[in-house]
Amino acid sequence: MESPMSLKVAEITARSGVAFGTSGARGLVTGFTPEVCLSLTQGFLKLPGIKRGTVLLGHDLRPSSPGIARAVIAAAEAAGHSVIFAGVLPTPALAYAATQMGLPAIMVTGSHIPFDRNGIKFYRAEGEITKADEQAMMAAEAPLSPLVLKPLPEADPRAVEVYTARCTGALADDALAGLRIGIYEHSGVARDLMHAIFRALGAGTTGLGRTDTFVPIDTESLTPEDRKLGRDWSAEHGFDAIISTDGDADRPLVSDERGQWLRGDVLGILAAKAVGAKTVVTPVNSNTALEKCGAFPHIIRTRIGSPYVLAGMGQATVEPVVGYEANGGFLLGSDVTIDGRTIKALPTRDALLPMLLVLAAARSVGSVSKLLSTLPPRFTHSDRIKDFATEQSRALIARLAGDHAAAAKLMAPHSGKLVNIDTTDGFRASFENGDIVHLRPSGNAPELRCYAEAETAEKAEGLCVECLCRSSSQI
Repeated sequence: MESPMSLKVAEITARSGVAFGTSGARGLVTGFTPEVCLSLTQGFLKLPGIKRGTVLLGHDLRPSSPGIARAVIAAAEAAGHSVIFAGVLPTPALAYAATQMGLPAIMVTGSHIPFDRNGIKFYRAEGEITKADEQAMMAAEAPLSPLVLKPLPEADPRAVEVYTARCTGALADDALAGLRIGIYEHSGVARDLMHAIFRALGAGTTGLGRTDTFVPIDTESLTPEDRKLGRDWSAEHGFDAIISTDGDADRPLVSDERGQWLRGDVLGILAAKAVGAKTVVTPVNSNTALEKCGAFPHIIRTRIGSPYVLAGMGQATVEPVVGYEANGGFLLGSDVTIDGRTIKALPTRDALLPMLLVLAAARSVGSVSKLLSTLPPRFTHSDRIKDFATEQSRALIARLAGDHAAAAKLMAPHSGKLVNIDTTDGFRASFENGDIVHLRPSGNAPELRCYAEAETAEKAEGLCVECLCRSSSQI
């Protein structure tokens, strides 16, 4: 029998539009054909250090995810691996189980991106794959052979169990006692697990906004409707906080007692303080209150995306080491001990641990808003223009880099002199009055993203909205 024809993974995926972004391979649902799933899966399993054996697999609640999971199982088995199917669970739960069981893992999830898209994330036993791993996967050869798709097996509960134990073991049994917490469930994969974990630590929880229709919550760019929901729910129920996540629960969302949602990079600072971090790694777009608060001896700024944060954490020499992103995803780069309880490292984005840490800290000082008041008054806002082609975004940024006067006029014409430019990731401009405006192409979708920072939340939002409005005329 002739061997099946093979091509490089990059050649196969190029036909589909599926590509690696800031975290995992992403693309339209129609692009995740069995052929593409086969190539990505087998490219991953050929990475150095991954031996033939067992692979963990899970997926989120997107309607397209079970079908992609079936193709991934078939591809892994065709390559001689067995699969432990963990079922529907948070991405960090699967990643943590992989570290504890010493197994590679694959998660089918599009995270927060629009409904018509999906994705696949890959994890070594040591944690999330690197950009070098992604390049090696794309260069690998994969066969063009048909897959035999079978029904998904019954879910193995072990991954959820070890992750739950990590979360509940991070704090004292009564650490959240007396707190009234609303859980914005929507279509998040952790919606039931959050009730169990927060109740186990003493909190009272109330479910809100549950839906069987997938909702792409982007914790970096909340809609006006989601902001209003937070305020209305808080006014109606008198919550101490409302919590939620994005679709696969690697990005947290936390409100104060008034229903005002915290920015993810502020949540990251508070969580880093809670674990006594000595080194903090975060992308260039995160709030500069990190430096201004003076709590951390070592700070490393990176490009946007968890692989870059991971690479920065790998350079750190002083522990404890943590990382976080502006979306709130929190990475624990080393084991930490709090009041005699050890929290094991999890070098991938997690939503639940930062929520637990920050709410326990807020309870100790009286409220979330009181905890926030311990930080310098710097505020960030971000938004995006959808359907803004990546090529157009790059061309715009190239023009700004070549004409700083035009950049100042487009980005913040009323903020004074442009005093600093950072091109670590996109085009980030700092102005003499302290305002910061940052434009970059999204790594996950055809969108132009804008990040702004100022001394008030209202001003940061205005800077962002106005910059995007002016940028939209560039389409």
